Amino acid sequence: MASPNEQAVRKVAMASVIGATIEWYDFFLYGVVAGIVFNKLYFPAGDPVVATMLAYTTFAVGFVTRPLGGVIFGHFGDRVGRKSMLVITLMIMGISTFLIGLVPTYDSIGLWAPILLLLLRVLQGIGLGGEWGGAVLMAYEYAPPGRKGFYASLPQIGLSIGLCLASGVVALLSLTLTDEQFLSWGWRVAFLVSAGMVFVGMYIRLSIKETPEFTAVKQRNAETRIPFVDMMRRYPGNILKGMGARYIDGVFFNVFGVFSISYLTQTVKISRTEALTGVMAAAIVMCFFIPFFGHLSDRIGRTRVYFWGSLITACSAFPAFWLMLNGGGNVMLLWLAIIVPFGIFYAAVYGPEAALFCELFDAKVRYTGISFVYQFSGIFASGITPIIATALLKSGEGKPWQICAYVMFAGLVSAVSAALIGRSSGSGEAREAGPVVAASARQMR
Repeated sequence: MASPNEQAVRKVAMASVIGATIEWYDFFLYGVVAGIVFNKLYFPAGDPVVATMLAYTTFAVGFVTRPLGGVIFGHFGDRVGRKSMLVITLMIMGISTFLIGLVPTYDSIGLWAPILLLLLRVLQGIGLGGEWGGAVLMAYEYAPPGRKGFYASLPQIGLSIGLCLASGVVALLSLTLTDEQFLSWGWRVAFLVSAGMVFVGMYIRLSIKETPEFTAVKQRNAETRIPFVDMMRRYPGNILKGMGARYIDGVFFNVFGVFSISYLTQTVKISRTEALTGVMAAAIVMCFFIPFFGHLSDRIGRTRVYFWGSLITACSAFPAFWLMLNGGGNVMLLWLAIIVPFGIFYAAVYGPEAALFCELFDAKVRYTGISFVYQFSGIFASGITPIIATALLKSGEGKPWQICAYVMFAGLVSAVSAALIGRSSGSGEAREAGPVVAASARQMR
């Protein structure tokens, strides 16, 4: 039978997973729909490539505003507490997603249609900017020494479940409705059902307590007055290395989880349902490999797993796109080209990432630190990636090799950054984890 402490850790981990799932569902539902609906209904008719890039631009805005949310909620998360910020961010995401499902089209209200989409996307970005750091910290700061990598990886599963739900709901609607019905009202259902999910998430999050580490900070009255300034003063090197490590995560996810849908439907010419099913299957596989690699980082070291994960993940883009291009329309081969690199290799990066970033900062500025690193780097690593990929595809005359080269560049940057984190005495990896990880961290130096 589990001890009271183990029960508390599991309860917090479950609350983090469920809340993160809802937040990522809301956020990536927009990305899934952007390239297949918004480009047709919310922007002036004309060049389809331009319309798609405009749709992805509103998608990118969510990433631009995420650092703002990270700084705002990171500040109060380090001053007031982790739990209360998680409740507020979930409400912001839920309301903005629900309202997106009600926005009239360009034909109905003209330029107000993309403007309203843009404003609601800004709110989504602010909400998720504060959500990710809080969900990760609740799991990380409750976890026992030597298992922080595993428990911190559990909220990361929320990304894959959320993507799976977003892709799955849209795929189901695409399968059961005609194209006319889907474009007329079907896609809106996927946004409106978010309201029910938010009520469930709120109920669960209100039942958990504040983390022991932050409670100890409060009891000592050790909160820093302005966490962002303190973070910038004490951890400038860790901030840069963390943002560099994040590069492959953002680029690879958005190439395979977002851009690949429009690539497969518009260039390879498979159906929308088949493309979405492939991404959904990869997300399901990822759910199992994220905690596996989180646990592996507890055994052999965070930076070692992240270093090799970055390189292998980046290299896998070449055979994956080769299969997409030369698969002859064979759906099983196309799904394989998504599932293996995205569902398995990418998890070697995303699994240990949360604990890797948590160990760059102490508890007084940790919410602010990990939120800023993750969200600010997301502007160039995630938000603009579908735009860059669309432009590179056009530049390559429909061939994906320039996109693969871009992914490879991102992998190299992240691998070098992970190695530098491993060599840095400022990394908390050896302090926070057990002796096995400490020995591994020394070997990376």
